[in-house]
Amino acid sequence: MDADTAGKSGTGNGDARGHAAAFDSQAFLRGLDAIFDRHRASTDAEPYLQQALADAENAHDDAGLLTVLNEMMGFYRSQSRHDDNQWIIQRALELAARMGLQGTESWVTTLINAATGLRAAGRYDQARDLYSQALQSATTLFSATDRRIAALHNNLSMLYSETGQLPQAHEELTQALSVLTAASADPSTDIDVASTHTNLALVLLQQMDQGRGPRGDARLDEAERHARMALDIYRHGHHEHSAHYASALAGFAQVLFHQRRFAQAARIYRESLGVIAQCYGTDNDYYRTTAHNLREAEEQAGSASGHRPHGRAPGSRTGNAHEAGSAGPSDEEQMKSPEPTTTMKGMDLARAYWNECGKPMIEEKYPQYRGRMAVGLVGHGSQCYGFDDAISQDHDFEPGFCIWLTHEDYQEFGDSLQKDYDALPDSFLGHRRAARSPRAQGGGRRLGVFEIGDFFEGITGYRAAPPQDKPYAWMMLDEPTLAAATNGQVFADPLGAFLRTRQGFTLMPDDVRLSLISRRIGMMSQAGQYNVPRMLSRADGASAWLCIHEFTQASASLVFLLNNPVTVGYMPYYKWQFAALRSISSRIATVLPDVCEQLETLLGLASSACFAGPGAGSGEEDRGRGSAAGKATDIIERICSQVAKQLRREDLTPSDETFLEWQRPYVESHIANPDPCLRSV
Repeated sequence: MDADTAGKSGTGNGDARGHAAAFDSQAFLRGLDAIFDRHRASTDAEPYLQQALADAENAHDDAGLLTVLNEMMGFYRSQSRHDDNQWIIQRALELAARMGLQGTESWVTTLINAATGLRAAGRYDQARDLYSQALQSATTLFSATDRRIAALHNNLSMLYSETGQLPQAHEELTQALSVLTAASADPSTDIDVASTHTNLALVLLQQMDQGRGPRGDARLDEAERHARMALDIYRHGHHEHSAHYASALAGFAQVLFHQRRFAQAARIYRESLGVIAQCYGTDNDYYRTTAHNLREAEEQAGSASGHRPHGRAPGSRTGNAHEAGSAGPSDEEQMKSPEPTTTMKGMDLARAYWNECGKPMIEEKYPQYRGRMAVGLVGHGSQCYGFDDAISQDHDFEPGFCIWLTHEDYQEFGDSLQKDYDALPDSFLGHRRAARSPRAQGGGRRLGVFEIGDFFEGITGYRAAPPQDKPYAWMMLDEPTLAAATNGQVFADPLGAFLRTRQGFTLMPDDVRLSLISRRIGMMSQAGQYNVPRMLSRADGASAWLCIHEFTQASASLVFLLNNPVTVGYMPYYKWQFAALRSISSRIATVLPDVCEQLETLLGLASSACFAGPGAGSGEEDRGRGSAAGKATDIIERICSQVAKQLRREDLTPSDETFLEWQRPYVESHIANPDPCLRSV
């Protein structure tokens, strides 16, 4: 649990009620939540906060201003901008004191947020003083089971942990867990309970590193228990889209590292990095620390000795158990529409059309349902992947968006809402709606009002993701189909019903992923290592070209599968395959990052290597073709060798064999489900 989450129940409610007409604190918080829900905090949060700060100041609304300052403290802390945060902290404390809030809930909230920002900046003495003041006030204001008491204990534990006072840190966390368990309606799905379990696991590991507390094996077992309980809570509650999920993943990875299960630790660190990048961006301490931990785990996984490196195990609670607030879904946004431009992205056009045309229509005609509609742009089309450009505007480029409803709501008002959607302006920011397009009407339409189940059934054939224990159903879904079901952006989803359904499609069962990895390396071996040189030797350039194509497809898919689709998404259809591959290959934590460039080089050589065969031209031409063919087969072998090395790093094989067909039994030995559809014949 973090201080910012607690803070939203303080300033900006009763204190600001009298100034709601001038500055609406609740609308501000909903808009900020919407930014975090869209995972746009790294780009959109700061200008939104700065504008809100100016609005509150212009309205002379001190309560609203304090609300904004509390949120800014959390944001700057999450971005590791500690110097920028100092004046925010000072201003918030001075404002709260001037308002005479001492001894109130708003005062406690501001103290907690300020102390947490100071602690993150390494100003421990100041932070401890503010935490002590907050705890003194909180114990007189709140009941013993108030979650804000738990927030204080959690934050104090971090301070003690970072200053080496581990027994005190463990005690504070134990008290926090006790409070949260008593306060929670369902601890098995409570994110705050999960965060506390993660922090307990990390403190136990710190005690183990320093030789304090119970014996090593007992500490490690207890740490694993806490780390697994945290992950179970996220998965049981379907909170994998939460920003805090990264902390739980990184905590579990650190336990795995201590257990010397380095390859598994690397996989989990990689997944955590993907969540951090999506929620917070890459320019912050959380990302840098976890990336460093990942590199250490990868180095250990590839080490012949397997010994732990000198010094401490990777990670610290500062970097892995981060406490920055995560925002839930909301139907309110404070986004400004972009200026018209010939290179406007389709997603930006959709968002602007929703904000300026769709949302006002909903608020006017369906105010009682505005909290039940999910809105965004997902599915087929270049704009849903973010790969559209000026060339893309020659077809199906229009202002529009999707509205997703539950079955009951669709039955009640779906038809009338579709009519009102159709009546929205035909022209917007210089672009016209393609009302006559087959994709704008009928069963094949891509925009408008949909029942959630119908929408996903139209893309995948399933109204919801297949159960995890039905691998044959998952095997029927190809990667481009899953990519279309999980791409795009959701602008608002106050119910969370659409996001939960979509999340199901992102969570491919690991046994299915392993089965697909086996199939991909089999095709790479068969088409690339075996048949490309044979077809070239036969001077059958057309067949060699097709073999290179199959090798390229399988290799590209393998990169997505080894990096895990839950982190990097699924490989899209052929048109955008390389755009997506280039995108994930540029990330710091991607495995096999240079395969993309090698595949592009291979495709560039294919024409010279395959057409025509030896003896078809002059001696110089034949030598050129022979050289291209040799380079092409070298690239294929180099990629396969890198894949074999990565399989060893992932603990998927003990073998050094670079002919990938022989690696398939080792990979498939890790498949737990006995269903024969998951195994090669």
